[in-house]
Amino acid sequence: MIPTEAMSKSIEQVLHDCFGFSQLRPGQEAVVDAVVKGRDTLAIMPTGGGKSLCYQLPALCREGLTIVVSPLIALMKDQVDALQARGVAAAAVNSSLTAEEYRQVISALRQGDLKILYVAPERFTQVGFMRTLSEQQITLLAVDEAHCLSQWGHDFRPDYLRLGRVREQLGNPPIVALTATATDAVRADIIEALHLQDPAVIISGFGRANLRFAISPCEGKREKFARIHRTVAEWKKGIIYCSTRKNVMSVFEQLSAEHVNAVAYHAGMTDEEREFSQNAFISGRADVVVATNAFGMGIDRSDVRFVIHFEIPGSVEAYYQEAGRAGRDGEPAYCELLFNHADLKTQEFFFEGSNPSISLIRSLYSMLALRCASETGELEMTVDEMAQQLGRDVNPMAVGSALSVLMHAGAITRTDVPGKNVKSTRLTDPSVPFNELNIDRERIEEKARRDHKKIEAMTRYAYSSGCRQKWILDYFGEADTEPCGCCDVCLAKPPDDARQLSGDAADTVRKALSGIARSCGKNWDGTRRPIYGRSKIMAMLRGAKSSLLNDHLMSLSTYGLLRDYTDARMRALFRAMQDAGLLESTGGELPLLSLSPLGDRVMRGKAPVVISTDGWLTQSLPRLEKRAGTARSILEALQLNRPDQELYTKLASLRAELAEKYRMPPYRILSNATLRALASIRPTTEAGAMRIKGIGEWTRRHTLPAILEVIQDHLE
Repeated sequence: MIPTEAMSKSIEQVLHDCFGFSQLRPGQEAVVDAVVKGRDTLAIMPTGGGKSLCYQLPALCREGLTIVVSPLIALMKDQVDALQARGVAAAAVNSSLTAEEYRQVISALRQGDLKILYVAPERFTQVGFMRTLSEQQITLLAVDEAHCLSQWGHDFRPDYLRLGRVREQLGNPPIVALTATATDAVRADIIEALHLQDPAVIISGFGRANLRFAISPCEGKREKFARIHRTVAEWKKGIIYCSTRKNVMSVFEQLSAEHVNAVAYHAGMTDEEREFSQNAFISGRADVVVATNAFGMGIDRSDVRFVIHFEIPGSVEAYYQEAGRAGRDGEPAYCELLFNHADLKTQEFFFEGSNPSISLIRSLYSMLALRCASETGELEMTVDEMAQQLGRDVNPMAVGSALSVLMHAGAITRTDVPGKNVKSTRLTDPSVPFNELNIDRERIEEKARRDHKKIEAMTRYAYSSGCRQKWILDYFGEADTEPCGCCDVCLAKPPDDARQLSGDAADTVRKALSGIARSCGKNWDGTRRPIYGRSKIMAMLRGAKSSLLNDHLMSLSTYGLLRDYTDARMRALFRAMQDAGLLESTGGELPLLSLSPLGDRVMRGKAPVVISTDGWLTQSLPRLEKRAGTARSILEALQLNRPDQELYTKLASLRAELAEKYRMPPYRILSNATLRALASIRPTTEAGAMRIKGIGEWTRRHTLPAILEVIQDHLE
């Protein structure tokens, strides 16, 4: 190894001469220093933080060969092309090489002509290739996208698990493992799988101050397309991620119809089509790429101004890595998630596809054994055909995953059939019963549990009401984070009638928040897990003796804490807390309630109570309020016969506009009876309008502000 002092001088020279930089970034400097000292290193750096330089630079400053394990062919190609353009002897070994290209790389490897060799992880299973590698002087093993090692990671790849053993076969060279996103659990998995010894764990921070995060609830594709067109018009250049190929093409066609310079990218396209789209976007010939998550890893375009997620991704890790491809040049960029709860069904489908049950694996093995026995030991059948054999409702993705389990257990082998788009499957030993196969059932079940928790975490994020970036940084375990100040939540104005409360009023809010917190369960990491909906929690706080409540809720110390509150006041209080960003909901048909990070701080007295008081803060006793409410109802009933005709006409016109906007029949927006009530009572506050029959939660959130504005303008 080059002495440290000489290495430092050499690094500065190579950094300038080869890469054209005068100095390293702060995060890079610590990683490079650890690598050149020969320490095992785990580097966690945000997307765009310059991870590749952390192993390329030391590789060029020392004798010997650096092996880079990379999961994507596109990533290898981009980096090899860039290194070769700088005069660096670099090459890659992956499935895209022709036989002649592979021979040329191996020849250069044996002659010692290479400084950096990128290798796909599955290549390490080839005995001849490993023999050739073991004959070389390998001074560094770099594992890019190291989160692929962990089942807690968002892109787990079983081929990565053998890298610890590969390192031993190559003479235990120092390792640098790099990733952009890793929780504590993922870090522990990486260290264990690679057998890192006393590693330098360097975390550059997950925060991206130039990114503005937003979550836009959307009721359907029309609303999503509208959001996309607005974002593209404002930010111009970016990536739109879709979960399915079908949606990729749907969004691409929408953009093309609007003459947006866009390309599409998904696994169903040919290699040539994908390469064209990728090169068009990287070179700047295309402004927008619509793609599945197969696109983006290692893509070197710094001026991506926006990243839109058309559906909710399967994990926070995947979301943050993909969103982080925006603004790599440090300039402002926009990251938007278009959220509809129904989209979670797609992630549930993917979850089932990547986590086959033991019973499905057993059924597949039995079917293969039966069919192979009747077809001279080999079976030529596609994955879709296997799924059909197992049952009409069987997920083909799950069958593909089950085949991988059987292959890794050594139970079957699969080979390509020349001239056919199908593989041949053979049982290694048909006499071995399923129960004796080397299948790690605990690991399969643990992976399923982890994957499910990832989806749960991503759902909590989508329904969160606190600072977007702070939520993500807290998730990754970054301590002492502050609100970013630029996400949609931080930029949102508080309700117009919100004010800071103190004394009994503030105590009432904290009591309600405490009741919500105590109703939650606990996750393995100590975080709260919502298990009850709004109605049950409100009934518990009011001390109701109702069939809604079970023994657990009635035994809480917060049971009956707000027993003087009527149901109407309680609903108004919860609505005010929701609007103030103190609550989070899981969404769906039966949403479960918990506290937002801000709500937790308010409950603990670490943040002031800033909230609307409309409808819940009153000095009236409950019985007087009930009596007043009855009188008010009688008065309203009398006024219904005397609607303001001019106001009725204005509201009817507004209803027509809203019906067109939301593509709903006018009566679904407001019934004629509700219009008459509004024109009679002429409420100017949300609380007043909510007492009118026909004004529900959807109306309050989507159309009530416009309705109240028309009424106020009319009265003025």
